[in-house]
Amino acid sequence: MTPTPSSPASPSERRFFALMMAPLVFYFLVVMALLAADVFYVSWEGPRKFWDAVTSPEILFALKLSLITSTLTAALSLIVAVPTGYLLSRRRFAGSTIVDTILDIPIVLPPLVVGLSLLVVFSTPMGKWFEAHVIELVFRPAGIVVAQFVVACAFAVRTMKATFDGIDPRYESVARTLGFGPFGAFRVGSLPLAKSGIVAAAVITWARAVGEFGPVLVFCGATRFRTEVLPTSIYLEVSVGNLHAALSVALMMIAAAVAVLIVFKKAGGKTYLT
Repeated sequence: MTPTPSSPASPSERRFFALMMAPLVFYFLVVMALLAADVFYVSWEGPRKFWDAVTSPEILFALKLSLITSTLTAALSLIVAVPTGYLLSRRRFAGSTIVDTILDIPIVLPPLVVGLSLLVVFSTPMGKWFEAHVIELVFRPAGIVVAQFVVACAFAVRTMKATFDGIDPRYESVARTLGFGPFGAFRVGSLPLAKSGIVAAAVITWARAVGEFGPVLVFCGATRFRTEVLPTSIYLEVSVGNLHAALSVALMMIAAAVAVLIVFKKAGGKTYLT
């Protein structure tokens, strides 16, 4: 239900409104202070400092690699999250609670631990065989997608489960009475109603992937023109004391994130992330 503006009538309602408004104002000011500090620190004049920073060859490479890997990660995550979220929402099977809990672990696990765990996995005989016969991942660009996927997919699964939890299963029951099979009932009953949830999962997953740092740094490193993505670009620039370039990249990431959120919000309709 869309909230409508209202004016508190009684003194108690005004006090309640003020009490609820205070945390909102506080956190809004915190976020605005962070954004303003970045904007005013970066030099927008002189020899095109901001433009020179974000158009340097290494940053352009990192931008391209970030866009490619995060988009692949979002697509793979949705392929996994839609059926997984549906199954966890609609079915109860042996160990479903344990499975549901384990799938949440990447959300709460420290990112560096995820990267370290990936290194350990691909140091085992099975992992070495996979790299030798399928695809090399450790300290390779393809490994960036894996590192992003392990963390971001958990958010997509959680979003899709919550989406299907909010969809009445009777729509599928009606479709079954009309002659649809299980997949057909899902396709015409629940999937169209899950559109905004899918959009939300795509947004969350893409944003999480493009900003992923810890697992990517540990599992793939931060090699210029090889495994450097935007977050590791910030790390590399800070490590050499080039704070201006780091903040320039950060502002570029903020602008891209805002643009993507606006586009997906329009695509998701009124129920987007609500």
